[in-house]
Amino acid sequence: MSPRRADGPLVVTGATGTVGAPVVRALVAAGADVRAAVRPGGPAVPPGPAEEVPFDWQDEATWRPAFAGAHSVFVVRPPQLGRPRTHMLPALAAAREAGVRHLVLLSLQGAEGNRVVPHATLERWMRGSGVPWTFVRPSFFMQNLTGTHRDEIRDLSTLVVPAGSGRTALVDALDVADVAAAALLDPTEHAGRAWTPTGPEALTYDEVAAVLSAELGREIRYARPGLLRYARHARASGMPWGMVAVTSGIYTVARLGRAGGLTDDVRRLTGRSPRDLRHFVARERAAWSTAGRTTGSSGATMDP
Repeated sequence: MSPRRADGPLVVTGATGTVGAPVVRALVAAGADVRAAVRPGGPAVPPGPAEEVPFDWQDEATWRPAFAGAHSVFVVRPPQLGRPRTHMLPALAAAREAGVRHLVLLSLQGAEGNRVVPHATLERWMRGSGVPWTFVRPSFFMQNLTGTHRDEIRDLSTLVVPAGSGRTALVDALDVADVAAAALLDPTEHAGRAWTPTGPEALTYDEVAAVLSAELGREIRYARPGLLRYARHARASGMPWGMVAVTSGIYTVARLGRAGGLTDDVRRLTGRSPRDLRHFVARERAAWSTAGRTTGSSGATMDP
């Protein structure tokens, strides 16, 4: 059955980010009318069929042009916006008033039972908003290894994560983007549903370090800090306090054994198997090269 396409532009917030950029590419490839919303003064989307519009969750002047005539919005919370009630909900209310008919939220695995994370606030608002919604709740991004943890892996051969021996169903953000694109392209089929794209296996961080070691040809050690030590390490690395709090909550979920659940959602929505960690590390190995200190192509953050 062919997807029931939206009759209006599909707005992608975070359109140059880890998930947003591949969502834009997937929607363009499918022939959709795409409006790529980017923060003024930030990176631009590559030239192409997508319409670029300035958008800032905290700048009301950018909301109307971004949402006017739009059918759906892909909602990505910027990591620095830790108070969604004041930072994001006014813009989402403006989207509703503009007539947006579908909201697809990039949430995270377990958000429905974890009131600490900002995504839970966004989910609750959307459920009561009167606007059809779809939640994409991925497990932890593999791209966190090339983003937040890149320097410690590259320079210290150490992975600093307060997850204990808990297993995590790491997922490639490219698979998450394909799931989100499927929801945006067929709003009728996906409205009111929550998808949890995961990788094909749940790994401990000892096992993650072993995969990195095998591919990089040097030992990568997994440090198991407590939350206080992790917070000190994260702050010394330049992470804002708000993000330290959010990531501490996320890794606590893993430490408690609640991040290892696997789903078949990637295969169900895309028709193919999710990428595994070995494939990801082989593809992104230049990110951890000590020669030239290259920047990872993914540019990821710790969210989720």
